[in-house]
Amino acid sequence: MTEDLRNDLDARQVRVLAHPLRARLLGQLRLDGPATATKLAEALATNTGATSYHLRQLAEVGLVREEPGAGHGRERWWRAARDVSRWRRSAYAGDENAAAAVDWLHTFGINVLVDRVEAWHRAEEREPRQWREASEFSDYVLNLTAAQLRDLTADLEEVIERHRRAAVEAAEPDARQVLLHLYAVPRLAQS
Repeated sequence: MTEDLRNDLDARQVRVLAHPLRARLLGQLRLDGPATATKLAEALATNTGATSYHLRQLAEVGLVREEPGAGHGRERWWRAARDVSRWRRSAYAGDENAAAAVDWLHTFGINVLVDRVEAWHRAEEREPRQWREASEFSDYVLNLTAAQLRDLTADLEEVIERHRRAAVEAAEPDARQVLLHLYAVPRLAQS
């Protein structure tokens, strides 16, 4: 995809996305590109009826859309509408359901991150040397104001977007998907 990286979810989108199968469907479409409900059901070990229903729910709020010109007859191909979804809990003040959805999405996302990082570490020694040396895990401790943290995050997103667009344009044959997570949070007093 070459659309804008940023997609701040509205309250309705957050509520719809906060469902295990819907979150997995959107993630699968982002990782592997357009697919039919049948292909997605196979990939996610679920049934086609549930997959079709939840794809329509995601489409209704603009998180997925039909792939134009794909499919034959009644076959429908779906794709993610955007590469990235973002949300901030503070954006849903006064909407208890959206706030609860955000809480669920945060926990879901952290669990996905942990699973992916652990899978990489289990497989890392079998990966080509150039990929082992290119992958990195870092943790930084910075003393910042809230405004400085917002600026830092915006700067990092600009760098990520520049590299994403360059990768799309270059279409290198040895390129692989890289899962990059940005999670900047202030330290709590007890941690």
